[in-house]
Amino acid sequence: MKKPYFYNMDNAFYKLLEDSTAHRLNREFIRDYIIQNPDKLNYLMQIGLNVNDKIHFKACWSLELIFELKLEMILPFLDEFISKLPYYKNDSAKRPISKICLFLSKSKTIKLTENQETKIIETCLDWLIQDEKVATKAYSMRTLYNFSKNHKWINEELKTILSQDFFNHSAAYKAAAKEILKKLK
Repeated sequence: MKKPYFYNMDNAFYKLLEDSTAHRLNREFIRDYIIQNPDKLNYLMQIGLNVNDKIHFKACWSLELIFELKLEMILPFLDEFISKLPYYKNDSAKRPISKICLFLSKSKTIKLTENQETKIIETCLDWLIQDEKVATKAYSMRTLYNFSKNHKWINEELKTILSQDFFNHSAAYKAAAKEILKKLK
């Protein structure tokens, strides 16, 4: 399969990402490389946002670490990032993407529009009620809790979903749900 045009612009970077692993040091190396070479963020975002790219999840791993340190770097890509949220299917991509949503929900410096918040809320609700991995669900419930401070209707939705699903999940899910339910009381 022929790679899109932007990969040809930097084959070495694509190869670096392709050869990376989930090991923390690998992801931190990519993170540090992007922070030192911010012009490369465009390539990483294009890969991470293209759910049809076989290594998009690897880009997402590094994007999470980049935005954890420098969330403002997402700004030029924010609309596209939010518009692509519902299209992620790979569990290895959803976990870091849901964590980036959490960063956005907690940010004091990035002000989301009402429409952007709504799209994140809808996606997190979907992830919470669908059959997703625990980490994605945990980040989603925390994101929703953060948004519930300005969107009061989320409180009841979240209480209902977490209470109904509580006994059907793992200990990790129960711990996260218990933490959020305690805050909602």
